[in-house]
Order: sequence, then C-alpha cells, then structure tokens
Amino acid sequence: MSIEPPVPATRSAVELIKENSLQLRGGLAEELARDSEKFSDADKQLIKFHGSYQQDNRDARKDRHRDGAGKAFQFMVRCKIPGGKVTASQYLAIDQLAEKYANGTLRITSRQGFQLHGVLKSNLKQTIREINDCLLTTLGACGDVSRNVMAPPAPFASPVYQELQRRADVIAQLFAPRSKAYHDIWLNGVAVSNGAPELVDEPIYGKLYLPRKFKTVFALPEDNSTDLFAQDLGFLAHVENGAIVGYNVYAGGGMGMTHGNTNTFPFIAQAICYIAPDQVVAAAEGVIKLFRDHGNRADRKRARLKYVLHDWGIEKFRDVLQTYLPFPLVLPRDIPVTGFPLSVGWHDQGDGKYFYGISIENGRIKDEGDLRLRTMLRKLIEKFQPNIRLTPMQDILLCDLPKSAKPLINRMLTVYGVAKPERISLVQLHSLACPAVPTCGLALSEAERALPGIIDELEAELAKLGLDRDKIGVRMTGCPNGCVRPYQSDIGIVGRSGDKYTLFVGGNLVGSRLNFVLKDLVPMSEIVPTLLPLLNDYKKNRQGEEGFGDYCHRLGTDRCGAIG
Repeated sequence: MSIEPPVPATRSAVELIKENSLQLRGGLAEELARDSEKFSDADKQLIKFHGSYQQDNRDARKDRHRDGAGKAFQFMVRCKIPGGKVTASQYLAIDQLAEKYANGTLRITSRQGFQLHGVLKSNLKQTIREINDCLLTTLGACGDVSRNVMAPPAPFASPVYQELQRRADVIAQLFAPRSKAYHDIWLNGVAVSNGAPELVDEPIYGKLYLPRKFKTVFALPEDNSTDLFAQDLGFLAHVENGAIVGYNVYAGGGMGMTHGNTNTFPFIAQAICYIAPDQVVAAAEGVIKLFRDHGNRADRKRARLKYVLHDWGIEKFRDVLQTYLPFPLVLPRDIPVTGFPLSVGWHDQGDGKYFYGISIENGRIKDEGDLRLRTMLRKLIEKFQPNIRLTPMQDILLCDLPKSAKPLINRMLTVYGVAKPERISLVQLHSLACPAVPTCGLALSEAERALPGIIDELEAELAKLGLDRDKIGVRMTGCPNGCVRPYQSDIGIVGRSGDKYTLFVGGNLVGSRLNFVLKDLVPMSEIVPTLLPLLNDYKKNRQGEEGFGDYCHRLGTDRCGAIG
C-alpha cells in the first residue's frame, strides 16, 4: 500500500489537474472520440504522461491566420526505450508509422528514444496502439514521472555493459506508472462510461505523481555518453577486475532555466553516496520518494530535484535521503569520469560479431535530396535484421552484424548519400540540436534547422586554424529549457529571441562542468565570428592537450569576454 505524501497548501494548476485526473484519465477518452483537432487545456497536460505533446505547425501559422483557419494542431509521440534497445522488427514498425501517420521522418532523441512528429489527433490513438503492438511503449516517455532510463549503448560482449543495460530495464519497469488509464484509453481497454474507473495502488507516485519530470541514467567512468551530470539521478559504476562492485549515486542535475529569472538555473549533479550493486533499486526509490515529498509543487519553473539539492545543500539532502533508505548512507568514492565515446563506425563486439554506428545529424532520419538515409536504414535492417541501439548523441548502432556485412554496408552508404563517420568532422560528430521551430511551442529560435549551417561555417574556420582534429562539443537549443544539455558543452547556443542567441563557452566533453555566458543576444550570423577570436587565441595559447572548453574555463568569464 502506498503512503500518500502530504498535499501542499499552495499548488500549481497542473498539480490540481493531476490530482483530479482519476489516475491520468481526465477527459482523454471523450476528447479522442470528439471530432476536433486538439485537446482541452487540462487534457493536453495529461497526454504528456501517455507519451505525447500537443503542438502546432508554426510554419503554417501565417498562412492559416490569413485564411482564418487558426493553428494547425498536431502531436509529437515519443517512445520510451530503456537503454535505447530496439529490435529490427520494432524499428521497421516505427519507420512504417512515420510514413502512415507522421511527417515521414523519425527522430532519435538525446535520451535514446524515438519521436514521431506531425501526427494528427484523428490518428493519435492508432499510432500509440500500433507502437504497443510492436512491444514498445509511450507510457511515461513524458510527464511528471520517471522517464526513459539511459545506459551506455555500445553492445559490447562485456558483463559490465550488459549489466548496465539490465539495470536500466529494471528501473524503467519498476517506476512506470501503475495506472490502468493507458491501457483503457489507448489499447482497447474497458471504457468506463458509468461509474468510477478502476483505480489501482501507485506505491511510488501516489495520486499527485511527481512535482516534475525525473531522469535517470547509468554511466561508466570511461563512458559517460549518457551525460551523468545533467540528470536527476545517476549511477556511476565502480568496476574492478571486469565486474561492477558498486556505484556512486549522483543526484540533482538538470539543464532547464528561464531567461531573466535568476531563481532558475542549470545545475550539475552532485555525488551523494556510494552503494553496493544490490542497493540500486532501493537507492533509486529513496531519491524518487524524496523528490515526490519535498519537490516544489507551487512553481513548476522551480520544481525539479536540482532546486531541492541546491536550496538544502548536500549535507541536508544526505540527511533527509537517509530517512528513505533501508541501509546506512556511505559517502561517495573518488571515481573520476574521463570518457565520452561516440561509438560510430565499425567496432568488434567481442563475441565474433560487429556493430556499425551511423552518425545521424541532429537525430533526424529522413530522405532529403541526395541524402536517402531513411531508405538506406530500412533496406539494411530488412536485410540483416540487426539489433539496434539508439545513442544519447542521437546516432544509431546496427548491432550483431557478421563481418561479411562490411562491404555491402560500406557500398550502400555511398549509394544512398550517407557520409561515413571518418568523413564527418569531429565538431559535427560532437554536435546536438533540439527540434525547436516549427514543432516545439516553447522554442524562441531555430535549432535543428539552423545548427547544420553553423557547423559548416565552424568547420571551415577550424580547418583554417588546424583545429579540425580537436574534439569540440556544440549543443544548440531553441529555448533555455536545455533539452540537449547545452550548458555543459564546450560551446552552448541557446535561443533568446528570433534569430538571436545566448552564447556559452567553458564546459567540457564529459559534461562535468557548467559553461558560462560569453555573449548574449548574438545574431545567428555572428555566432561563429564571435567565437573566432577565442579559437585563434586557443590555438596559440592552449596548454598541452587542453580542450577548448578547458581553455575557456581557465581563462574565465572576463578574459574570454575581452578576447571574444
């Protein structure tokens, strides 16, 4: 039996919607049966828990406004895929749905999931049902719950990598909502038109669910591709003699902020404690319950776990967390994070098979002009039936391939206009962008459609300087919510207004440090010119193998600003 946390006196409107939703049902079933293009304001909040966001095509606004037609409403549908593991048949099913119901593209998220964009309300139920038919789910991919659980994606025949993937599956299953609303609404469950629906025990979430979203990852010291420091909860594996002997537990990371609101800010996760391998589930449950009971339910802009940790301080956080743990809290060990592998190109799995990592620019799988990436992937997956891993860098790994697959795959890359990783610049390989305009209603500026041009310009300047073999991470978002984690990277570009951005420098590839503002309100056309003086100085004055972010961090805000 779950123990309901105390209901706070002051709550946001979304908190009231959740409490009165009959475990996330609201009026969703009735709204789906109604001939309309959108949901009510209350129900558009609830569909997030079911894996969808109500959006509109912002490119179409001007013409529709002129014609008096109003907004062109559509929906994003997100799959929750622990560790990014997808079978060949699942990939092909999602690819087919992209053609049937969405805009003909697939998007790999920076949290190892799939998104479909452009789904109409009339097709929403069928889309979600068919996703479940292929044994994937959208439940909990969005909303105020534990979202997709990430793990290093490389399919090495290593007990350590395999254990982290297994742990991700366990945590994802244990902390999925128990409500039957998802089945009843989307999967032809028993609709309840008279009387109350069947309510079940929610032992973790209670009737209020969490104050905001909650993100969990597993990582290795040499493989922090999951961005441990940007997450609400992270488990950093401690490995000895090829086996995991414990974990440092991190908590309180998060990237979201609001321009002009100094009470909101990005925050790097802190090492809280050290646990044995058999204490992972209890530790995760303790942190989630602490957040459930103590997170801010009045102001959603300040409702993430990071603000609890920031406001309390780490010692109080540890003291309170101890009351949720069935074992004594042990202080964390010194386990440095050192690596951020991309896993692109050919790799030996260690079991006689190979995987091939294909770089997907900004995660968008599409056919456009001479680039026929979506067609190529479909043909390769149909032929070889590989297992698939989606990476946090929005790339795709084709796994369990025979060595004999190499010549055909190499040839198909050329035929379908898909660049091999060795022909892609390091700065592009280490870049990320969120979708932003036209689908995201929160976007203030372009990101996915703008970053390729910025990267092209940056590539040219880096080549002139002889810095083209340097690993420099660039992350761009259309708003300050920071979905692709721009505040940890060497270079962060965050939408400010229209074609203007806030430019950040001073993070690093492994994401263990926040960057800082180099310049605000930079026009898109001035982003690379603004960086160029710093890049010149970096070439001349860096120390040893110092990375660009490390160099900027060493100089500090004032000196970087004076140079830039």
